[in-house]
Amino acid sequence: MPLLQPAALFILASYFLLSALPFFSLLQGKPVEQAWHIITLELFAWLGIWSLCKRPRWFQWLLLPAFFAIPTEIYLRLFFGQGISTHHLGIIAETSPKEALEFLGNKTWLLLLVSIAVIAWWWSVLVLSKRTKALDWAHVSRWPVLFTILSGIAVWTYGQQIGIQPAPAKVGATASAIPSSAGGTASSSDDNEEEEDDEDSNASSPASSQQASSYLEKQWAKLLPQLPKLPHWANIPYDEELFARTWPFGLAVRGVDFWNERSYLSKLADKSSEFQFKAHQTGDQSKPQIVVMVIGESSRYDRWSLNGYERDTNPLLKLESNLVSFSDVVTAVAATRLSVPIIVSRKPAAQSLKAGFSEKSFITAFKEAGFKTFWLSNQMSFGQFDTPTSVFAKEADVTQFLNLGGFTNSSNFDQVLLAPMSNAMRDPAQKKLIVLHTLGNHWNYSHRHPKEYDHWKPSLFGIANPAYTDLKNKQALNNSYDNSILYTDWMLSEVIQKLKASEQITSMLYVSDHGQTLYDGTCNLAFHGHNTQYEFHIPAFMWYSDAYHAQHPDKIAQLHKHQNAKLSTENVFHSLLDLADIHYPGERLEWSFLNPKLQAHIRYVDSYGWTNYDNATFKGDCREVMDKKTPIPQEK
Repeated sequence: MPLLQPAALFILASYFLLSALPFFSLLQGKPVEQAWHIITLELFAWLGIWSLCKRPRWFQWLLLPAFFAIPTEIYLRLFFGQGISTHHLGIIAETSPKEALEFLGNKTWLLLLVSIAVIAWWWSVLVLSKRTKALDWAHVSRWPVLFTILSGIAVWTYGQQIGIQPAPAKVGATASAIPSSAGGTASSSDDNEEEEDDEDSNASSPASSQQASSYLEKQWAKLLPQLPKLPHWANIPYDEELFARTWPFGLAVRGVDFWNERSYLSKLADKSSEFQFKAHQTGDQSKPQIVVMVIGESSRYDRWSLNGYERDTNPLLKLESNLVSFSDVVTAVAATRLSVPIIVSRKPAAQSLKAGFSEKSFITAFKEAGFKTFWLSNQMSFGQFDTPTSVFAKEADVTQFLNLGGFTNSSNFDQVLLAPMSNAMRDPAQKKLIVLHTLGNHWNYSHRHPKEYDHWKPSLFGIANPAYTDLKNKQALNNSYDNSILYTDWMLSEVIQKLKASEQITSMLYVSDHGQTLYDGTCNLAFHGHNTQYEFHIPAFMWYSDAYHAQHPDKIAQLHKHQNAKLSTENVFHSLLDLADIHYPGERLEWSFLNPKLQAHIRYVDSYGWTNYDNATFKGDCREVMDKKTPIPQEK
């Protein structure tokens, strides 16, 4: 048989190995979810490309990126339990050769050898596909297969754009059982947070192009409602997220997602592209200065022994005499993508549910004042939860995203930020702002720290895929959470030690984006998004060097004076600029906890509308935040 020729077998084996990558976890003793669906999708994808191109030699070039991606895919699956994502493509696209070499270290030569081996493998498949015709699809069956697949794509696309009729309700079914509109045309508010006007989105295009594009869009919008929806039986069960997990064709889907995320990021950034603070620094500017801003994740106030917790979760930070922990700071929203913009910019709390912001962050204000700026992140760079933060991160002179795993599974520990921070501190710039965006205490808590910090037991450490929704895990979940705080204590202490060693004017501000609910008392809730005090009341503190104290004794006096003031994350922007003596027209020093002009303001939190936190009751063991009056309606 022609298919049993050595050349044909080698080619088929190569393609089989490519398609087998989603099942790599089986070698680690872990199951693969929806395995048969993945196999089916891969089979159809191979049939489609083979029927379209007829012979392997014509599509082998298209597979070159997939061959190059194999080592990265295996590395990520081996150490982080997941394959290449949109975020990883962003890291690859935006990492400079210098940063890559720093990351790889002595593994550079190993990567070079692997790359040579991969190129040789790909080239050998290409050469053999040119020499043999055993795998050419010359049979007439090629055409009906190609027609069937292309027809399926056309039907699915039509259903996505126009819609699919719901299936007839079964006899006896209740109204609540009737499905919502089919066809997958609706999208969540997370994915499409705000629509742009035609004028804004086409501002850079010529007038004629704008008019033509606008005209076509309007005509298409008029035509859509007039087209009939597909019958329910024509609904093709295609899942784009599942197809993205296939190999090698899923890489194309991830590439498109990456392009869309970059476009969305650019779209949000364009809103504030012309914005300027016109900031400048006052005082003695001759001395070197380093300001570090640490954005924590999912940390709650009352689990820090600095704040009175009975467990010693902060054995190192408590030794710092120049550290002031604030007792009453709240975040407006218990969601990272909505709370971080409030922390880093002047975006009002009551606008936090709206996408984008017309101003830039404190990063730009520091740049205008002569600081070199760094954003070092152990979070993700792209995705519905991350892009709003990346908009601000991109303002920095140096931006690095170092998370190779994710949020809920294994990833780098936050100590991965320490080496890049040291590099930033050694930068010859006289003044530097370094932002560290940590994974902090995000679920899975036992994945946020190495084994030596598995102190309180029983814990979730070493347990594969524990469920935070399972009350049986209550004790282990809480112990793991405290262990993650213990590791955060070490991490932040390391940052402080590095700042001390620099012998410059240094300071550090830490604030968490939101807290967590942890089955408190009889409360049967965990994680966040439950409108509880545990999620809104967050830890925050400032550390300052002796040199900073000598330079700004008045600010330190105000810092201690306002330690117990009613503050929110809205105070961070104004306080951080005041900390560095950066001023700008229209500044609001009454929002700075380092200033004698500090005034109290209404602290709104996202709880059944905009609730006045200081005019609220805390209901039950969950301490649900309930406004004594009527909450203000929210705009999204």
